[in-house]
Amino acid sequence: MDLATTHTGTPVSRKPDEHNPSAAPKLSLRMIRVKHIIVALLLSVFFFFVFCFIALHGYIAWVLSNPTVAPLYSNPSLAKGLNYEDISFPALDGSRTMQGWYIPSEGSTKTIVFSHGYGANREETWVPMYDLAHYAHSLNFNVVMFDYGFASKTSKDIATGGKKESQQLLGAIKYAKEHGAKEIVVWGFSMGAGTALQAGLVTKDVDAMILDSTFLLEPDTLYHNIRQNIDLPRQPSLEIMELLFPVLNGTGLNQIPYSKVKAEDYPFPTLFLHGTSDDKAPYPIAEELAANQSNPYSDSWIVQDSHHELLFREHPREYLRRVSAFLGNVQLAKVQQDKSTLATNE
Repeated sequence: MDLATTHTGTPVSRKPDEHNPSAAPKLSLRMIRVKHIIVALLLSVFFFFVFCFIALHGYIAWVLSNPTVAPLYSNPSLAKGLNYEDISFPALDGSRTMQGWYIPSEGSTKTIVFSHGYGANREETWVPMYDLAHYAHSLNFNVVMFDYGFASKTSKDIATGGKKESQQLLGAIKYAKEHGAKEIVVWGFSMGAGTALQAGLVTKDVDAMILDSTFLLEPDTLYHNIRQNIDLPRQPSLEIMELLFPVLNGTGLNQIPYSKVKAEDYPFPTLFLHGTSDDKAPYPIAEELAANQSNPYSDSWIVQDSHHELLFREHPREYLRRVSAFLGNVQLAKVQQDKSTLATNE
């Protein structure tokens, strides 16, 4: 029992408040309310950060699906003195109309179809595409240059990592064939090269491909490129992105046949060009793709310390020498194939 002294000096005892038995329960209720408030606050903070984390991935997926593309600033005539025609043609699946240029080479039945990369248009100035178009024309090739849907200035579409773009490229190949091409070479860059490989799975109208800095949209390369800009954990970032892509652009990663492409032995000659300092498409992918090819005229050139889509700028003479030798072999292979077909028919 506690003892205390009154102002008169008489000791008195202090006992628990017997006249207020509800004091202890009120204190307990107050503590429970405080605990509930703390838990609610902690949950609110947790869900806020979860929302922000998912929203960040949604923003990344939206940006990737809607690249900013510069407008056309020139044309083949102004840039290289080449006569050209403005052309339009449907994607093979009829989903949209494509816009481009056709640069004819008099009397030629050979055509090169350029397949530009992500975030660029048919000019792809950093390659630079006009120089290669001029070079192709000097080798007596007709040239088709066109914009993918995500680069269109009249009816802009979303980028789908090759799902829609492969149908658009197949439309360009069909256009070339309908305009007299008996030998068609697809010359692709970055995602345009990956798109070409996807198109190559379903067409018999391609006689060869030249693939510069091949970018194939798959989980590994997607995460590799995200990490270039922001340090996110691989898990669960990839799972979130795989869920968001179909919502934002209608295409899931599982709809892109990257596994089939990486395992395919293409029937036509393919030249892979890649740099070891490529920070967007790691060069082992090109090595793996090249290793799968059994066509005797397929080849690869892995360039030490070269960068994404800059091989021509960094090594112009060797680049054109290898392309020229490859195209010569393609024509040789075409002649041998025609002779074999003729012999079979006889």
